[in-house]
Amino acid sequence: MQKETPDHHDADIVLRLYELRREPVMRDSRSRINADLWPATATELMAVTQRGHPLNAAFRQTSGYWEMAYGMARHGIVHGEYLMENNGEGIFLFARVEPYLTELRAAVAPPSQFRNAEWVTQHTARGRELLEFFRNRVRQRLGARAGA
Repeated sequence: MQKETPDHHDADIVLRLYELRREPVMRDSRSRINADLWPATATELMAVTQRGHPLNAAFRQTSGYWEMAYGMARHGIVHGEYLMENNGEGIFLFARVEPYLTELRAAVAPPSQFRNAEWVTQHTARGRELLEFFRNRVRQRLGARAGA
């Protein structure tokens, strides 16, 4: 059951998620993914899932973190809209992965990867807004890369 309004428990969770984002290894992983993960094809994304890839550990840590956070909304632990007001960065990652989600889920275990990010983009107004915003940003970035 989804919460109708946020309360102090939601604030505690959101603040804790913020604290976890500041942890040095997590901060480095997020920084690397946000700067360097720009797959233009499913093949490029699949390469990152290989253990030897330089972004593999950062990808696993960052995607796992956001899936954990968004899973709290999907399961009604934290108010979804409130969470998304304060934690949209994971949707930026999802927007870069989304075009290749079918291939990713078919090739990599577990096949439910990004299920929670997908859920918040479908079931919260803020998640939908953020996904559209980040889709445009990804298109612009990849378009600029193709023109270079």
